[in-house]
Amino acid sequence: METLTESIIAAGWAERILTEGQLARLLDGTAQRRYNLVNRALHRGELMRLRRGRYRLAASVSGKLAHPFVVAQALRPGCYVSLESALSFHGWIPEAVPMTLGILPGRRREEYEIPRLGTFRFWPLAVNPGFFLEAVERVVIDGQTALVARPLRALLDRFCLLKRDWPGAKELAHDMRIDPDLMASLGRDELDALRPLYRHRRMRAAIDAMERELVS
Repeated sequence: METLTESIIAAGWAERILTEGQLARLLDGTAQRRYNLVNRALHRGELMRLRRGRYRLAASVSGKLAHPFVVAQALRPGCYVSLESALSFHGWIPEAVPMTLGILPGRRREEYEIPRLGTFRFWPLAVNPGFFLEAVERVVIDGQTALVARPLRALLDRFCLLKRDWPGAKELAHDMRIDPDLMASLGRDELDALRPLYRHRRMRAAIDAMERELVS
């Protein structure tokens, strides 16, 4: 009898994050049989449960750890990677970020701890309807898609989350080590596109202050 691990590899899904529905389509038989196969693979260490209903073959089987941004998408569909995680990804801050940070729709903060993959933290933000994915782009990593905020969106999300005003480019360069040349590369159109995004007037004031300082 073919094991679950063998079935996943044969389907070409060795590096994919799988749902219960995908496993049901992959495996013949009853739900109980599928449950037994999943538990057997988990017990052998061949399969990882990322959260309820989300699985991936272990790196010892697939040959590669899942990228944290792809995992974030599977843990919380509808989220996007932002804050320091996105800034580091785009090269705006020099330090690696020891956890994956993201923004999710809704009102509840969520956190997951996954062995070998680390900590995943998601926060909601007060944004206006229709703007949640503004300045968020699809990025293909290892053949799978993740949603990642562009640098300005990630930075503004951080101000919004921490309830901070615009501190000025010099202080930002000191606190987060963001290259002033990168800040100076921001254009008026980018700032204008994000002005209606956030519900709080403080964020519109922060964008206005950025424009006065950075855009000639």
